[in-house]
Amino acid sequence: MIAVSSCLAGIECRYNGSHSLVEKIKDLVEQNRALLICPELLGGFSTPRESAEIVDGTGEDVLDGNAKVIEKSGNDVTKLYIKGAYKALSIIQEVNVRYVVLKENSPSCGSSIIYNGEFANTKIAGEGVTAALFRRAGIKVISEEQFLNTNFF
Repeated sequence: MIAVSSCLAGIECRYNGSHSLVEKIKDLVEQNRALLICPELLGGFSTPRESAEIVDGTGEDVLDGNAKVIEKSGNDVTKLYIKGAYKALSIIQEVNVRYVVLKENSPSCGSSIIYNGEFANTKIAGEGVTAALFRRAGIKVISEEQFLNTNFF
């Protein structure tokens, strides 16, 4: 069993109420071969919600207390992102998931690229809060692009 960001299976849970459907992932979910997770919803957010970015670092830095997740309006939502990451980790550990496909660029799920925290549509190398926590727990995390370029399933 793998776990996947819910938006990749067509669930409209992204910040703007949209999804990022990947048909191959949706098929795995329909075959009960993939578990859906949305750390932001698990953290207490609703859909739609204000966009947010990690300021002054990456997900690793957020977990270490050295960076924050801030909404475009300036509201600090760091605690909700951390809460959602830990809830998602608990869920995937219960079913012994060792492989996760997460939505790239997200402040939660970005596996190698996130926005730079200036709300200027500029991306940097780094991972989101949930991706960082999963990796700390020994879980393999990849993006949807990496997933599509593998023969894992």
